[in-house]
Amino acid sequence: MASFIVRRLIASVFVLLAATFLMYMLVSLAGDPLDELRTSNAPNKQELIDARIKLLNLDVPAPLRYFLWLGAVLRGDFGISIQNQSVNALLANALTSTITLVTTATVVAIILGLAVGIVSALRQYSGFDYGVTLVAFLFFSLPIFWVAVLLKQYGAIQMNNWLADPVIAAPVIVIGALLSGVVWMSLLGGSLRKRLLVFAIGTVATAGVLVYLSATRWFADPSIGIVVFVILSVGIAVAVTAISTGLRNRRALYASLVVVVIAIALYFPMMYYLLSGMTLPLFLGLAALTIVVSGAIGWLFGGNDRGPVIRTAIIVGVLTAGLLALDKYMSYWNAYTNSDRVNGRPIATVGASTPGLGGNFWVQGIDLFTHLLLPTIAIILISFASYTRYSRASLLEVMNQDYIRTARAKGLTERTVVVRHAFRNALIPITTIIAFDVGAIVGGAVITETVFGWVGMGRLFVDALRVSDPNPVMAFFIVAGSLAVVFNLIADLVYAALDPRIKVS
Repeated sequence: MASFIVRRLIASVFVLLAATFLMYMLVSLAGDPLDELRTSNAPNKQELIDARIKLLNLDVPAPLRYFLWLGAVLRGDFGISIQNQSVNALLANALTSTITLVTTATVVAIILGLAVGIVSALRQYSGFDYGVTLVAFLFFSLPIFWVAVLLKQYGAIQMNNWLADPVIAAPVIVIGALLSGVVWMSLLGGSLRKRLLVFAIGTVATAGVLVYLSATRWFADPSIGIVVFVILSVGIAVAVTAISTGLRNRRALYASLVVVVIAIALYFPMMYYLLSGMTLPLFLGLAALTIVVSGAIGWLFGGNDRGPVIRTAIIVGVLTAGLLALDKYMSYWNAYTNSDRVNGRPIATVGASTPGLGGNFWVQGIDLFTHLLLPTIAIILISFASYTRYSRASLLEVMNQDYIRTARAKGLTERTVVVRHAFRNALIPITTIIAFDVGAIVGGAVITETVFGWVGMGRLFVDALRVSDPNPVMAFFIVAGSLAVVFNLIADLVYAALDPRIKVS
C-alpha cells in the first residue's frame, strides 16, 4: 500500500510539472499583459509599462520565466498579479469562498442523489421511478444560468415578499398535499388498497402541517420545540437503526434510544444555557463530544458485535445534535430578519455575507445560510440529476448479479441484501465519478459565482485569463491539478476498501 502511494505521488509530480509548463507557455502566448497599458493615455505610460515588465519578469523569455515562477512556487510564493496584489492572498480568499459554496452543494447533491437513485432502483418501473427519471432529465437539461436567474426572482425576491406575511394560500395547500400523497403512494407501493391508504394519509397529514404552519405564521418566527424534537429524535433513532442494522438488532435500537433520551434530557439546558455563548471552537468541541459519548453508548450496548451498534449510535447522536443546533439557529431567525442590515429580506441574492451585520455565532450562521441557499440549490439541481442516474444504473446492474440471488436464496432479509451486499458494490463505479467531481470543485462554478456575486476560484481564473495575468491563472491550475491527482489517488484506495478483490499493489 505504501509503495503504491509513493509511486503514484512521484508519477503525479512529473505529470504536474509537464502540465504546468505547457499551461505557462499557453498563457504566455495567449495574450499580452501590457495590452491595457499600451492603449492607455496616461502621461507616465512608459514608466507603468517598465514597472509591469519588471514586476512580471516579462523581459525574460517565457521558458526561462517558467523556471523563475516554479522556484518561487516551491518557496510558497505564487507571485504578484498585474494589479500588484499578492496572488497568495487572492488565492486564499477565492479558495475559501469556493470551498464554502461548492463543497456544501456537492455533499448535499451526492447524499440526495445516491438516496433517491437507490430508492428508484429498488422501485424500478414504479410511478416513483418514472417520476424521478423525468425530474432528473429535466434538471440535467436546464442551463445553470437560467436556473440561477429564476432562483433570484422566485427564490429570493418573491420569497422575501411572501415572508413579510407568510400565509400559505389554500390552492398551494391543496396542490402541495396532493403531490405529497402521490409521492408517498408511489414510494411505498404495494396493492391498490395499500397505495390508496398511503395516498390518503400522506395528503391529510401534509395538509394538516401546511395549515398549522400558515395559521401560526411559523415562517416568520420558526422553531422546533420540545414536542417536535422528541418525535423527530425517536423517528431518527428508529429509521437509522432500521437502515444500519435492522430493527431486529435490539442492541442497536436500545443504544440509539438511549442516545435520544440523553438528547431530550439535555434539550432545555442546552437551548437556554450552554448554547447561548457559542463560539466555533466550542461548537466543534461539542460535536466531538457528541461522537465520543454516542460511540461509548454503542460500545456499552454492543456486546459481541460492537461495530454496527457503535456506528448506529454515532449517526443517531450526530443527527439529534444537529436537530438541536437547528432549533437554536431558528430561535435567532426573527432577530436576524428584523436587523437593520437585513431589513426583513433575509434571502440574499448577491455576495457571501451581509456587510456590517455583526451578531453572535448563531446570527452569523444564519447569514451564511441565507447567502448559500440559492447558489447551493442551483448547483444541486444540476448535480443531483447525474448522481441519481448513475446510482440507479449501478445498483440495478449489481442487483442482477448471481451473488445477490444467492444471498436471497440463503434467506437473508432484503435490508441485508441491499445494504450489505448490493449497495457496497454499487458504490465502486460511483466512486470514480464522485472523485472527479470533488477534485474539480475548486474550479468553481463560474456561472453561478457570476450570477450570485461570489468571488471564487472560477471567477479568479476567468478574470485573470481575460487580462492575460499569468500568476493567478497558474495558481488556479496548481491547486486544481493537485486536488485532481489527490482525489484520483483516494478513489483507488476507496476501491480497495469497498472490494477486497481489488489490490492496489
